[in-house]
Amino acid sequence: MSPGASCSGVPVPLRPAGTHTFLLPAAPPFVSKCTINRRDPRTASSCFGKAMTPKRCFVVAGGLTWVDGVEEELMELQKTQEQSSGKLKKRPPLRRGKVYPKLPVPEHIPRPSYVGANIPQELPAVRQIHNADGIAGMRAACKLAARLLDFAGTLVKPSVTTNEIDRAVHHMIVEAGAYPSPLGYGGFPKSICTSVNECVCHGLPDSTQLQNGDIINIDVNVFLNGYHGGTSRTFVCGEADESIKHFLKAAEECLEKGISVCRDGVNYRKIGKKISKLAYFYGYHVVERFVGHGIGTMLHSEPLILHHANENSGRMVEGQTFTI
Repeated sequence: MSPGASCSGVPVPLRPAGTHTFLLPAAPPFVSKCTINRRDPRTASSCFGKAMTPKRCFVVAGGLTWVDGVEEELMELQKTQEQSSGKLKKRPPLRRGKVYPKLPVPEHIPRPSYVGANIPQELPAVRQIHNADGIAGMRAACKLAARLLDFAGTLVKPSVTTNEIDRAVHHMIVEAGAYPSPLGYGGFPKSICTSVNECVCHGLPDSTQLQNGDIINIDVNVFLNGYHGGTSRTFVCGEADESIKHFLKAAEECLEKGISVCRDGVNYRKIGKKISKLAYFYGYHVVERFVGHGIGTMLHSEPLILHHANENSGRMVEGQTFTI
C-alpha cells in the first residue's frame, strides 16, 4: 500500500503515525514504532559516518563510510532472498475485509472530548508539558497500554482475524476502567489499529485472517484518568524469512536511535536525521507521509515529529510528552 493511503484505500492527509510515547526527562519508554520502507539493499554499503549501530565498527575515509561485516551481511541476505524466492508463495495484495460494528463501552468510563463528534479533529498547537502529577498520569496510561500490547501479541497466529484481536483487547481496556482512544476519533469505528503487511499504519481491524509469514503492527492507545497512553509493535505471524527479520531489526534500531537523542533542549529535527541515516544504511527509506506527535491529555497535538531528515525548528522541553 502506498504511504498516502489507509488500509481501505482512502487517501489520508499528513497525520501522526508514530506511537512511542516519550517522556522528558528520564521516563522509561513503553511504546514504539518507526515506519520505514524497503530499498535495494545492494546500495547500502556506502552510507553515513554518524549513523551508528550497536556492535559495528565504522571506518570513515574520503567522505564515505564502510562498516566492517555489514556489507557481507547484506550480500548474504541477498543470496538467501534469491534462494528462497522460488519457494515462497507470492501473497496477493491486501484487501479490506468485513468491518464489524464498534463495541460498547460502559457508561461509567470517562470519554475523551472528541467522542461523538465523528468529524476530523484539528491538531492543537499546544505543546503538552506536564508537572509531576501529569508525568505520573502518563506513566500509568502508558503502562496499561504496554500490558495490553503484550497480550495482543500473544493472539497473533495463523487464521486469527484482526477483528478478533480488536475485540479481545477492547474487553481488557474497559475492564481496566479505561477508554480505547481510537474509538470515535474522527469517526474511527474500532478500538485498536491493526496494520498488516503493506498497510503503513492506522489499519482497520476486520475479518482478514492472518497467514503464516505475515507481519502486523498493533497500535494500542488508552485514555485513563484523563491521560492518553499509546504503544505499538510489529509482530510476526508464524515464521518469517530472513528478509523480514532484517527489515524489522532495522526498524527497531531506527527507533532506538531516535530515542537516544531525546533530552531537554535538543532540536526535534535531530530525531529524523538520526533515523533516516540509519534506515538508509540498512537499505530502506522512511515513510515521510506519517509523523510522531504530542500526546497527553490530548491524543494528538504539536509538535509534529518528522522521522526523515528535515530542517524544522523547535526544541524539546523537560516534562514534554510526544511519540516517535
